[in-house]
Amino acid sequence: MLRRIENVHILCMDEEYHEYHDSSLTFDDGIIVAINDDSLKVDEVIDGKKGILLPGMINAHSHLGMMPFRSLGDDCKDRLRRFLFPLEKRAMTKELVYTSSLYSIAEMLLGGVTNVFDMYYFEEVVAEAVKEMGIRATLAETILNDVTPDSDKPYGGIEYAKAFIQKWKDKDPLIAVALGPHATNTLSKEKLLEIRDLAKELGVKISMHVSEMDYEMTYFKDTYNMSPIEFLESINMLSDDLLCVHVIHTSDHDLELLQKYDVPVAFCPGSNTKAGKGVARVYEMLQKGIKVALGTDGPSSGNRLDVITLLGIVPRTQKTYYHDRSILSAKETLSLATLKGAKALKQDHQIGSLEVGKLADMVLIETDSVNMFPIHDYYSAIVYSALPSNVSRVWVNGKELVKDGKLVYHDLSKLKEGLLMAMHDFNKIAKELSEDIA
Repeated sequence: MLRRIENVHILCMDEEYHEYHDSSLTFDDGIIVAINDDSLKVDEVIDGKKGILLPGMINAHSHLGMMPFRSLGDDCKDRLRRFLFPLEKRAMTKELVYTSSLYSIAEMLLGGVTNVFDMYYFEEVVAEAVKEMGIRATLAETILNDVTPDSDKPYGGIEYAKAFIQKWKDKDPLIAVALGPHATNTLSKEKLLEIRDLAKELGVKISMHVSEMDYEMTYFKDTYNMSPIEFLESINMLSDDLLCVHVIHTSDHDLELLQKYDVPVAFCPGSNTKAGKGVARVYEMLQKGIKVALGTDGPSSGNRLDVITLLGIVPRTQKTYYHDRSILSAKETLSLATLKGAKALKQDHQIGSLEVGKLADMVLIETDSVNMFPIHDYYSAIVYSALPSNVSRVWVNGKELVKDGKLVYHDLSKLKEGLLMAMHDFNKIAKELSEDIA
């Protein structure tokens, strides 16, 4: 079916940052076939109502199953080890991950996210939720040196991941699979080597938390006299198939290694600054040609799963860190959530920009709301002024999933009700742990 979106300002977000005012985009069966060309006879005309049309935004790192943790123990010191890990072991179930993932995906779609890289447990049901909601995703089972919600033995995630990847790899056009070792300091060297080799054997990417924690940095300094990134080089793990997440604490040499091995980075400014962990040296990474994407982290760490919220945080933190308001323009910031994000995931041949021949993952931002006037610079309007609530319509692979700010195929209240029911035991255990910590 040939459809054309008219009466829109188009931000293509391609290499040349093409921009078209009062223009149109035509797509057919999920493929963009024309931009700024009204000559084709179409089956449907969609009025964009003077909105801003841009590529779907990419959330390069999240933990969709952790929605029940949102607003829980946010100000707790050493929250991960004292609170989150114990609660996960006692309360996280397959049903809870599934209902949580449905709700998390709903939030992302309503906020203009069309593609997510998820890393959690019970990824088989996360895949089912992804398929049901229609979002694009890369899914990685978390591997840890401890028992986990879906394994009663340390490193059980390896066997789970093998079966999961075999089941889902190349089976659905919207779903890619990966391996998710938790972090440099939560797996042994031998297991990291095993995962490195397994990724090559299976032909999948790896995503891992790297250089995030203070105690992680201390451990590698004391044990190996290296940084985590230097350690990863020493075991031949740095490559363009390793997505390093967070990457807050870096030396100049670390940045040189990321550049040398073309290692992509997913940084999470919302969760990192909320936890007081620090600010990643993103401006320098970009100057070195390192591929950088944006991630919300999980709803327990970043709380919000829309990328629009992050867009405003990114330049503010970078400009403050480097004491220079001229760096990281709104245009380049928006690219982190679109084309640059797609390059970090090695998906830019299909998505990340609005170009003829690419897939129709698109977001329409309405400009009628009070916060969206006046507009002198459309990039700045999205980065500094827009809110998730300004997302009017969303298409993934040409299929409209959000229309007039509402889910097309799902009832948000029912998704919420399902999650609430699944959280019954979780809430009781969370209350007990909260009282113990207090």
